[in-house]
Amino acid sequence: MAKVELKQPIVQEIAEQIKDAQSVVLVDYRGLTVEEDTQLRKQLREAGVTYKVYKNTLMNFAFKGTDFESMSSLLEGPNAIAISKEDATAPARILAKFAKTADALELKAGVVEGTFYDAAGIKAIASVPSREELLSKFLGSIQSPITNLARVLNQIAEKGGGAEAASAAEEAPVAEAAPEA
Repeated sequence: MAKVELKQPIVQEIAEQIKDAQSVVLVDYRGLTVEEDTQLRKQLREAGVTYKVYKNTLMNFAFKGTDFESMSSLLEGPNAIAISKEDATAPARILAKFAKTADALELKAGVVEGTFYDAAGIKAIASVPSREELLSKFLGSIQSPITNLARVLNQIAEKGGGAEAASAAEEAPVAEAAPEA
């Protein structure tokens, strides 16, 4: 069997993984200990991120004709890719956080939602909160005015102002609608 036939399934596997990916981050993992690598893989797996080491030539073939082709020029030395199909910022966030404790891990570049980012760009994306965090902050900001209004109305009712406001509303004349001609 020819070498090309042996490598084709791996290229197809990479292409299949990146096909619907929200983001792909390329890292240089040289110098990581086995313990650090195991810990990193566990964190990525828990976040639903695929982390794999492939040969650069195979990644290069798989990247051709995709949004990820811009990373081909960086495929030198040992590289690993982190792929996320759900959360676009998860790989960058986890890898950047891990790189703070493991100096050997180097973020090279990435493509997030079709846009290429260098190492500095990936670090900036890492500071973006996850979708769930953003939604919870958004819901908190929406609920805050309603909660404050409820507290004020409750305080008015407790002080007896609620009864006065209710009786004033009952005594006010109701304007009748004029008959239409």
